[in-house]
Amino acid sequence: MTFFHRHVRRFLADYSVPMSLVASSAIVYWGTFNVADFNILTMSPASKPATDREWLVRFWKLEAKWVGIALPFGIMLWILFHLNHNISSLMAQSDFPLRKPSGFHWDFFLLGLTTFLSGLLGLPAPNSLTPQAPIHMKSFLVMGYPLKRDDKEDATIKSRTQTPLLFADSMSTGKWLQLSSDEASYEVPVSVIEKRVSNLAQGFLCLVLLTRPFLHVLNLVPRGVIAGLFWYMGAEALLSNRITQRIIYFLRDEELTPGHEPLKRVRSSRILFFLAIQLASIGATFAITRTFAAIGFPVMIALLVILRVFLIPRLPFTPEELVILDQSIASPLTVPR
Repeated sequence: MTFFHRHVRRFLADYSVPMSLVASSAIVYWGTFNVADFNILTMSPASKPATDREWLVRFWKLEAKWVGIALPFGIMLWILFHLNHNISSLMAQSDFPLRKPSGFHWDFFLLGLTTFLSGLLGLPAPNSLTPQAPIHMKSFLVMGYPLKRDDKEDATIKSRTQTPLLFADSMSTGKWLQLSSDEASYEVPVSVIEKRVSNLAQGFLCLVLLTRPFLHVLNLVPRGVIAGLFWYMGAEALLSNRITQRIIYFLRDEELTPGHEPLKRVRSSRILFFLAIQLASIGATFAITRTFAAIGFPVMIALLVILRVFLIPRLPFTPEELVILDQSIASPLTVPR
């Protein structure tokens, strides 16, 4: 059973998290809850550094040895930003029906400028995710019913149709599959509202929240609410993770598995083998973050790229199985020459 109009459902899907944050924070100050001693966020005065220092970091007064000490940490940050920036853009280009290509060089140049300014002011390094990040693209998806696949024309949208539809099998070969009339009743992503205004607005709102009245409002938010937010984000990411989906594939009733599921074309032993490699890689990356060498985890991620490119193809996987299990994100379609 489906409740409410589709526009109401879409609104709740987009804004349920901030609405929950506001409601959870407000209930703490309602009725007898107000007598409880909740830990709240600690805020510094507006437009002042968190510690007793000047805004500008006078790096020219530092001894030369500190440059050498900071250099390896800067290299680690560069590796992390390079991987995070490029992989996020490639994933967005591959997983969403985008029209515009990614601006790798311009976005990375802008990231370098903002990182430089943050260093001069002693601020945390900015997030390296771009406007074409998967989370950002997901919030601007347009759902509909694609009628056909046309290499010269865009897929058209029709509100209601009784004819079989074509659906992109993006997890495998990128081809389009014909769906039955029952499956055709479900909406699929057909386009994305591509813009940079939302990212600019997010950055502007962060500056607004640093002003005195909004800092006081943030000071009322319990730490438990923020912890719950991160728990929710982690759980949502875990459920949509391909590793989790493959585990669910083995636990699901075979009769309830869709007929166009790409994993059905892969031997079960090879799925388990590849899944074991992925879990071992995650375990190694997590283990290094629990040691004094935690700052070096971007190097571990870079080594996994080398592992995928040179070692995995030598293991007993067929080319078709590797395409389904770990398709190449970068292609002439996502990275035009």
